[in-house]
Amino acid sequence: MIKHATITARMPPYPNLVSDSTLVQETIDLLTDLGGRAPASEIIDVVFKLSHIDEELAGLLVADLIRNDRRFKFIDNNTVELQEDNWHTRLLKELDFVVVDVEATGAKTPPNRLIELGAYRIRKGKIVDKFLQLVNPEIPIPRFVMTLTGISNEMVRRAPVFAEVAPKWLDFVSDSVLIAHNAPFDTSFLNHEISRVYPGHRMVNPHLCTVRLSRRALPELMNHRLDTIANHFSIPIVSRHRAGSDAEATAEIFLLLLTKLEEEHGVTDLAAARNFQFPELTPSVTAQLPLASGL
Repeated sequence: MIKHATITARMPPYPNLVSDSTLVQETIDLLTDLGGRAPASEIIDVVFKLSHIDEELAGLLVADLIRNDRRFKFIDNNTVELQEDNWHTRLLKELDFVVVDVEATGAKTPPNRLIELGAYRIRKGKIVDKFLQLVNPEIPIPRFVMTLTGISNEMVRRAPVFAEVAPKWLDFVSDSVLIAHNAPFDTSFLNHEISRVYPGHRMVNPHLCTVRLSRRALPELMNHRLDTIANHFSIPIVSRHRAGSDAEATAEIFLLLLTKLEEEHGVTDLAAARNFQFPELTPSVTAQLPLASGL
């Protein structure tokens, strides 16, 4: 177990990546239960399930486990402190957002892979940068995906593989909040690809889902597909099911949803945006709202 902890603790040089190790998560759980701080010896005892380890060795083992992980602070080589996550209390106007969309060879990981990545950075209510990249999936693209997206095997043959794209992507995202239409799909694909390049790691960036936001902010819509919301706001989508076009439309939708939430409902921080519930909806009405795939 000590060997395993040492291997998984080797963090790549990106502050928005964190270890996906169960030992790290158990350390977070322990620190949370103990009020945010604990001696290394107690972490070794409870998490590593090792007893009779002297304090110096305990400190070395725990330091290796949490190395370069911004969620922790090591004090005097003996005590670990869980760093406060203030993401959710920060004002929306102070945050950078990266609105992302991915296209893939199929709907589930594994075995499917990314074929295109599109993203737009939002700062102070404006789109200020973009990231558009075809990706070589290293496996054939199914015919139905080629028909849906217009992306062919020929188009991606000379594109970089994700291992070449990952450093630029992580630099682009940095410490932004990720936004996506059906965010669990996009973030799971991205983290799957990232774990192939940096085994045992994932992005730590918080995220918001525009499907969920639109269901709560626009309950009058029949469904909350990207096309439906775009039509509602009169936002054109130049090339549907291409990552760049879908991400750009999602970015414009997100900005309009933020304006609506702030002006009509006083939503100004990330926690309020995540927890917003339309005031006129009762639980029984909410349960009757149509579901949307977000595709």
